[in-house]
Amino acid sequence: MFANDLIKEALDAGLVAIPSDPHALTKMINDASPDSKAFPTTMAAYELGKRLYFDPRLSKSGIISCNTCHNLGLGGTDGVPASTGHKWTPNPHHVNAPTVYNSVFNAVQFWDGRAEHLMAQAAGPITAAPEMAATPELVVNRLKSIPAYVAEFKKAFNSEINFDLVTTAIGIFERTLVTPSRFDKFLEGDKNALNEAEKKGLKMFIDKGCASCHNGVNLGGTLQPFEVAGKYEFANVGDFKGDANGMVKAPTLRNVELTAPYYHNGAIWSLSDAVKAMGSIQLGIEINDAEAASIVTFLNSLTGTMPKVEYPMFPASTDKTSKPELDY
Repeated sequence: MFANDLIKEALDAGLVAIPSDPHALTKMINDASPDSKAFPTTMAAYELGKRLYFDPRLSKSGIISCNTCHNLGLGGTDGVPASTGHKWTPNPHHVNAPTVYNSVFNAVQFWDGRAEHLMAQAAGPITAAPEMAATPELVVNRLKSIPAYVAEFKKAFNSEINFDLVTTAIGIFERTLVTPSRFDKFLEGDKNALNEAEKKGLKMFIDKGCASCHNGVNLGGTLQPFEVAGKYEFANVGDFKGDANGMVKAPTLRNVELTAPYYHNGAIWSLSDAVKAMGSIQLGIEINDAEAASIVTFLNSLTGTMPKVEYPMFPASTDKTSKPELDY
């Protein structure tokens, strides 16, 4: 009976499964994508978006792609506290690159929630001077100089290339980066999908109050107040303070064992330490080593099945393609 009770308790706490039914999953993804009706996920749009996601020519230097900081082989992150961009420029606010996996299910994008969906998010790093340092004009002109891309945009969108369609295509690809886990099977009623230690950790996660912020299908992804009950020890690392109201996006906990270091400034490397710090900062409680270890055991069950993404080959540049601007 414990498992049945725990499933109900998890659902009552607002935890939501990634559906195993393909039609239900497609509906969930589309419901989370404001542009899905105007721009459905077709194979042509997916393949174009995938190519653009990996193509470093979208950056001014020609050497940085979306995958540089959101590496699909590294849990959708770059594995460092704060990303390095154009001319080896460190992120000026010392913010950690969030995972791209399951990002479609975030209610908002970026740590301060300034973008509502994936298309809007994709435009940010491409045009940010310390990141990819391009301009919409540079990106569009480079892509227009490559006949294969002109043809792909025509096929995917029946349109010539424009910057909004570039970011839309990337967002369409990112919609598909969903990673269902054993935890989802458990929520759907498979009592044996989690082992006893993982169930104990889930119970601890709920009882300690972690699910008050880390809930929904992404166990996070919504704006939440930060430093509710205590001060963050590393708050002075970088100058990030959240949005205008001090709200910070609670990161998804899916695949969290793959996405160290943690927090908005990547100042904590141990997942156990991150859990204990959350207790004091957000909940005003002490989470001891044994309790943290139990919660981490549960969190590790959120590591999902990664979608198979084949690295694309890129069409050749032409004499009309602008040269990389490395700004040495």
